[in-house]
Amino acid sequence: MVWSYRRSLERDLGIYIDSSLQPSKHCLEAAKRGNRVLGMIKRNFSFLKEDIVVRLYKQLVRPHLEYAVQAWNPYFAKDKEVLEKVQRRATRMISSLKRVPYYRRLQLLNLTTLELRRLRGDLIQVFKIVYGFDNLSFTDFFMFANSSCTRGHCLKLQKSHSRINIRHNFFSNRVVNEWNSLPEKVVLASSVNGFKNALDKHFKHCNRV
Repeated sequence: MVWSYRRSLERDLGIYIDSSLQPSKHCLEAAKRGNRVLGMIKRNFSFLKEDIVVRLYKQLVRPHLEYAVQAWNPYFAKDKEVLEKVQRRATRMISSLKRVPYYRRLQLLNLTTLELRRLRGDLIQVFKIVYGFDNLSFTDFFMFANSSCTRGHCLKLQKSHSRINIRHNFFSNRVVNEWNSLPEKVVLASSVNGFKNALDKHFKHCNRV
């Protein structure tokens, strides 16, 4: 006898969740929604200037690719690429940049990859939790590491060991290494906006796109 296994799928608050807890289905649906909006934009605008494309993309398309992303952050390369292709397509809508390599297009348009934006969002959320800017309990997510301050900053987090991808890529685990590697001047920012600005400067200094 051959037993068959069928994954169950549910949609809760706009997020697709299957029994494997993998984000692949939601990534596909998010990309479909983003592509539908891009199609609508192309049909309704005969000529698209650079600033108009960027504005429409940021306001109408990108929110579909990032809605509640902390809950379904993709960790498979294929899922990341499904989302990134939508942004690739959007930046190619600018006729003068069609033949320009993708990462150069991002630089010219003052954009970053969606993967870097997801990391940025994770780190901002960690900052809010660590400093109590959000109504979330620090101990529900993290523990401070028992390490000295001789290297890096003094707010390093402890990373839990995990054997499965789902646990390894859960928010409170996936972000620890990146947070711990930040310079002290970024982590010790006095406000959320100050942290955002310092983080963006750090990414730019490290040539991360």
